[in-house]
Amino acid sequence: MLLRSQLLRCARPFAQPQIFPAASSRSFVSVAARGLRQQSPAIKRSTLSAQRTALRQPFRRQYADNKAPQVTLSPAANPRKKRWGFFRTLWRVTYISVLGGLGYLAYTIYEVRSPTEQIEPDPSKKTLVILGTGWGSVSLLKNLDTENYNVIVVSPRNFFLFTPLLPSCTTGYIEHRSIMEPIRNILRHKKASVRFYEAEATKIDYQNKKIQVKDDSDVKGDSMETEIDFDMLVVGVGAENATFGIPGVREHSCFLKEVGDAQKIRKKIMDCVETALFKGQSEEEVKRLLHMVVVGGGPTGVEFAGELQDFFQEDLLKWVPQVKDHFRVTLVEALPNVLPSFSKQLIDYTESSFKEEHIDIRTKTMVKNVTDKTIEAQVTLPDGTKKTEIIPYGLLVWATGNAVRPVVKDLMAQIPAQKDERRGLKVNEYLVVKGTENIWAVGDCAIANYAPTAQVAAQEGAFLARLFNTMAKTDAMETELRELSERQATAKVDERNEILSLINERQKQLRRTKQVGPFQYSHQGSLAYIGAEKAVADVSWFSGNIASGGTMTYLFWKSAYLSMCFSSRNRVLVLMDWMKSRIFGRDVSRE
Repeated sequence: MLLRSQLLRCARPFAQPQIFPAASSRSFVSVAARGLRQQSPAIKRSTLSAQRTALRQPFRRQYADNKAPQVTLSPAANPRKKRWGFFRTLWRVTYISVLGGLGYLAYTIYEVRSPTEQIEPDPSKKTLVILGTGWGSVSLLKNLDTENYNVIVVSPRNFFLFTPLLPSCTTGYIEHRSIMEPIRNILRHKKASVRFYEAEATKIDYQNKKIQVKDDSDVKGDSMETEIDFDMLVVGVGAENATFGIPGVREHSCFLKEVGDAQKIRKKIMDCVETALFKGQSEEEVKRLLHMVVVGGGPTGVEFAGELQDFFQEDLLKWVPQVKDHFRVTLVEALPNVLPSFSKQLIDYTESSFKEEHIDIRTKTMVKNVTDKTIEAQVTLPDGTKKTEIIPYGLLVWATGNAVRPVVKDLMAQIPAQKDERRGLKVNEYLVVKGTENIWAVGDCAIANYAPTAQVAAQEGAFLARLFNTMAKTDAMETELRELSERQATAKVDERNEILSLINERQKQLRRTKQVGPFQYSHQGSLAYIGAEKAVADVSWFSGNIASGGTMTYLFWKSAYLSMCFSSRNRVLVLMDWMKSRIFGRDVSRE
């Protein structure tokens, strides 16, 4: 009680801070301490601690009351915070999208790498034989329900080739395996098992419905030739390179249609460079060896010329500067201009771009003869007169025209309705070969009044897949209707009414299923790379076309072809090749 009364007595003067407005905490503590001098040391310490605690609180409140108030901005009045909030949201959306894309890519890769079990072919079903593994045949296989047929694929190559990027393989900008998709990867993911034979079809016996095939691989087995029976046949063997009967073309030029052609060109480019730098080579011979000639002003020839000039500008000049004054690229075209399927605006843009890139364009120039070192060409002058010119070359790439393959010629000779045709198999609006039954044709070997492009072949294959799927459903419904008809003939009255209603329903479904229209080609547009990271595009848009060219079109060209690649595996490999070539450059080794 004594301690409590003393504390109250000491603290009472400080309950009214206005009496001592200028006093410090140190002076108040000293005054309070003098009132406790007579107490014991322990009591003194506890009393002083309690006094200090009681004294600090009112002075802290007084300091807080006297301090000037702080002004804070509301969140709505802070533009910087709002701006940074937008960037934070954008960053979150970006990395969530990236994570989602990587997750989807991982799933697709897992799906490709993990095929499921397949059902075995049913001998009671029809045998569908598909010749070739090009755009038309692979598009058909991709969309076909293989459980409806016994499917057999015959082709001399066991892969699908993404041909639009083949010119990039000639200079090493893309590796050839990046644009190849093994055909067994495609067939292994079908519901029903599909048999594949790596062989070349040598003869189609239309009357007996048999195909003679031959194995042309380097490894020889006991069985190299055999016959395959078919109920339905799809001919998608494509076309071979046309030489137009010009002497020396097949012997001395390089084609650009298959993987082997791209590898041959890639090797020969560096052959010409290394041979031109050989000691003692004359200046005329150096000029000839470093003159690269491309015959054909279509998309393939234009893209190859652009890729070749890029290779020279971006890589050869760095590592082989001796070729600077003599390396040149010439594009030869018999027509008045290049890219005849494009608009006039894009043709002019391409020609002006080639002029800036120092690519020589020789239009109205028709090749008449080819030797191992020169081209004999007939040039039409502006006044209409013609003259013969000799053009020396080191590399000659022939990128023009298609010719009918021998197996197609033989089939055409067996069908009276095809005897007058010279370009390929004439087909009707359902792609049925005229004069036949149960034989269809797609791609470059078929004449359907459309340009022989990959886009046309892919749409033809997808159309045939829908047609065959519909035919299988129709056959199944007709079989079911026959069984129901037999059942209702012997059924009781109550059951007969139920069966009749079921028959009516199946007949309606059958009529809807049979409503398959003829094939109609939908042109999506044309793309072509013209070098120097520029491209031209003639894209269909509603009822008109959009023509564009330049660097932005080049980015669109890249994204379009990347999305068109057959699988995620191809897309990743092509993207990695582009990045590798951008970072390290193209390889200038000979092999």
